[in-house]
Amino acid sequence: MEIDEINLAIINHLRDGRMPFKKIADLLALSEGTVRARVKKLKEEGVLDITALVDPEAVPEQNIVLVGVRLKDMDLVKKGEEFSKLRGVISVCVVTGRFDLILTVLLTKEFPMVKFYTEEVARLENVRAVETFVVYKSFNLKVPLTLP
Repeated sequence: MEIDEINLAIINHLRDGRMPFKKIADLLALSEGTVRARVKKLKEEGVLDITALVDPEAVPEQNIVLVGVRLKDMDLVKKGEEFSKLRGVISVCVVTGRFDLILTVLLTKEFPMVKFYTEEVARLENVRAVETFVVYKSFNLKVPLTLP
């Protein structure tokens, strides 16, 4: 999907996810229907997601870890998709450097690191090695809230 100037302007106004489509339409001299249709298409194409995000440090008993993954094969995109479906995984990036993938994982008291590795990662094939980085302090990081 092409992200034109109008789509970028709409997305920019949606930084406040509660801004009414009518107000965005007025600011951009568009019809409300146009804004609504474009937002719908952006969401359907997977370009835009409107959701509440929280500072993970503000939520008790919730931790973020970054996981560097080295694979045995070079099917990086397929393996990235597999990792993205695991419980706790917020994001997966295919990267350069000593790791093939970098995961952002949300852990809780009910879903600790040992469960993530033994119940989730252990199911995947062709994983050569993993290295975990516990996030002690983050800046500008916002994640979806998980409910117990």
